[in-house]
Amino acid sequence: MTPDVLADLVRTTATAVLTARGLDIAALPADIGVERPRNPEHGDYATNVAMRTAKKAGVNPRELAGWLAEELTRADGVASAEIAGPGFLNLRLAADAQGALVGELLAAGAAYGQGDELSARNVNLEFVSANPTGPLHLGGTRWAAVGDALGRVLTARGAKVTREYYFNDAGAQIDRFVNSLVAAAKGEPAPEDGYGGAYIADIAARVVAAEPAALGAPDQDEIFRRVGVGFMFDEIKKDLHDFGTDFDVWFHENSLHESGAVDAVVQQLKDSGALYEADGAWWLRSKDYGDDKDRVVIKSDGRPAYIAGDLAYLRDKRARGFDLAIYMLGADHHGYVARLKAAAAAFGDDPAVVEVLIGQLVNLVKDGKPVRMSKRAGTVVTMNDLVEAVGVDAARYSLIRSSVDSSLDIDLDLLVKRSNDNPVFYVQYAHARLASLARNAADVGLTPGTAYGLLEHPREGDLIRTLGEFPDVVKSAAELREPHRVARFLESLASAYHKFYDSCRVLPMGDEEITELHRARLALCVATRQVFENGLGLLGVSAPERM
Repeated sequence: MTPDVLADLVRTTATAVLTARGLDIAALPADIGVERPRNPEHGDYATNVAMRTAKKAGVNPRELAGWLAEELTRADGVASAEIAGPGFLNLRLAADAQGALVGELLAAGAAYGQGDELSARNVNLEFVSANPTGPLHLGGTRWAAVGDALGRVLTARGAKVTREYYFNDAGAQIDRFVNSLVAAAKGEPAPEDGYGGAYIADIAARVVAAEPAALGAPDQDEIFRRVGVGFMFDEIKKDLHDFGTDFDVWFHENSLHESGAVDAVVQQLKDSGALYEADGAWWLRSKDYGDDKDRVVIKSDGRPAYIAGDLAYLRDKRARGFDLAIYMLGADHHGYVARLKAAAAAFGDDPAVVEVLIGQLVNLVKDGKPVRMSKRAGTVVTMNDLVEAVGVDAARYSLIRSSVDSSLDIDLDLLVKRSNDNPVFYVQYAHARLASLARNAADVGLTPGTAYGLLEHPREGDLIRTLGEFPDVVKSAAELREPHRVARFLESLASAYHKFYDSCRVLPMGDEEITELHRARLALCVATRQVFENGLGLLGVSAPERM
């Protein structure tokens, strides 16, 4: 019995109890749920439905809890229902009802944890979107891991997700990049406002090799812009692919200006009155739509401000049929939350079609000290630096497992340890241990059985109940846009499995005869392995067979 099924049983029982006593069933809360008590001695699950319902129903909470307990103990699959405190209900499941989850999980296989509540959503998920002026730094690397995991989680719960990278290939930063390439090709120092690092010299040399006549040509800067930016794009794309992150759409900011999309959207907003003229510039009435101030869209010299591209880009996303546009931005973009929602409102949209997630900074620590400089980039630590130090799996997992709302310190020494202190090793080792168990079981002719009612040991029950939480964890991760919940769940699952393994022998010893309990325990192990594979798959992290 899954937690959702038990919650439905509690709701059905509560409805029947209130109806039988002539009480208003509207007093029942909409979100009746069950949760696992912190103390296992209090039962398998607990619910506070009586406390939440009693006042509106006009009864004493403990009295209502007593009525519910009496009915629930008669229900199939419930072994006991006890009142605690002011009206909590502690529930224990019958072993066969609890164990049935193993069979349900095995039948679902790779689909366990998936759902369809987001099937109506068409989501544009834009993340990383770093300027194409250098290798991806740690902030972009965090989004590469978290954004990809979020896309997987949203897809698992039914959403249609398009992963999109927005190349900021228009504006002054590209001019500075080009000037830096030209200077490097000439053997000159980088311009004062330019970019440094060995990668600039590398790309400059590649441009000259590809276009030998570029230096000194009438269109020198245009050649370095076209070829050099192209090389940088290619490096970024390759690094992301090698990191396990691929995109469906590579959108170029410059295309919005070249296609006339920016001019069109500006005219649209002028016609609707959402733009007004003042001091020779055109301003968006963004304050009217919840922003802290109005924003300049067309400057007094006639050039579009950066927000002009944002406006055209949002309209483009909506025109492509997306009903939700998720922007994953860096720590210095807090002002964009209200700004982008105001942009949606200016077009007559519900601001809820825009969601902005802000990711905080990432720091590397080695030997207890911050790692501050990349050999290649010169001033920042890059994706490749992190991957080279700890590998793709450890890099992805460590970046995903913490909420993006907080800054993150990554201990490089910890992530290369083969110990339980290393969270990615701890989780992957649990899967490898299960894979080894499966091989050993095959060697002795042990196959999974279906006598799940024999799984009565407390550690078996704890592991089964942990497995039962997985669908709700994935659902919450999707709804809250928090894929770190999946990683933290896998760590709790690893803990539950290791404790089970230490207490419950799965394989027969010596000449011991294979029993149905051995088979049931093996089935539980197969189910556990499946959940590890499903969960690690959502994170884009491998599930190794051996370690």
